[in-house]
Amino acid sequence: MRVRVLGSAAGGGFPQWNCHCETCEAARAGVRARPRMQSSLAIRGDEGPWFLVNASPDARQQLETLALPHADGVRAAPIAGVLLTDAEIDHTAGLLLLRESGTPVRVFGSAGIERALRHSYPVLEMLERYCGAEWQTLEPGRAWPLEGSSLAVEPFDVGGDAPRYLSGSDIDVQASGFVFRDSASGGVVTYVPGLARWDDGVLTRFAASDLVLVDGTFWCDDELGRLGISARSAREMGHVPLSGRGGTLEALAGLQRPRKALVHINNTNPVLLEDSPEREAVLRAGVEVAYDGLEVQL
Repeated sequence: MRVRVLGSAAGGGFPQWNCHCETCEAARAGVRARPRMQSSLAIRGDEGPWFLVNASPDARQQLETLALPHADGVRAAPIAGVLLTDAEIDHTAGLLLLRESGTPVRVFGSAGIERALRHSYPVLEMLERYCGAEWQTLEPGRAWPLEGSSLAVEPFDVGGDAPRYLSGSDIDVQASGFVFRDSASGGVVTYVPGLARWDDGVLTRFAASDLVLVDGTFWCDDELGRLGISARSAREMGHVPLSGRGGTLEALAGLQRPRKALVHINNTNPVLLEDSPEREAVLRAGVEVAYDGLEVQL
């Protein structure tokens, strides 16, 4: 099983185009922090093709890193499908960039995500008018074999609010985490770019994994408020903060088996500064800060 982090930043990327916080300015200057594309993952089993997990607005550049050395035909896609953890714009806008595909794009996700992407933000409707789209509904707690691959994926609920564009809608969408199991190698990877709550189900899945890639969006609950960016807290936005009582670092520090790394890191998060005390605290907890291009083979 191979896993490659294509993008490790939250929506807006890093540095964000209109942000002049300390971390973004450090990335622009090329010191203390490295730029990052928006959150996305590529995964493949010991047998079979790559699959894309979340299609970010940076999908074109990200898919270039998966280019096939011996492509079968003039236009051959480097991926066999796209799995969506939620219906957020920064995880779905990249679907439109796949419209040049020579075959219908296979898309996997919950029933709520499909409704959102057909009726409120009709990405699927638009994609179908170009190359076509083949939707496959994934049910929480049920493992689904990925055709042509030794991988199976099991989604599970991780809470969170629906995207803001669904405000006033009757469409109910919560974020999912994915557990990937490879029948060929036995490897287990859990990917949760948006985590709104810790519960026994989440902890049990993490403890049984070889690699956990988990939401590292915000360092503290009032991070955006301190910078005068937003009055909404991390938890109100569907993200458990890293620090503090009940935070993600506290939970991850108690897990012994898996390799643990943070993904979906917001541009304001001080862990992006390589010399910051917050980065040091992450490392002391036995957790890594993932970066674009990080690849793990199990």
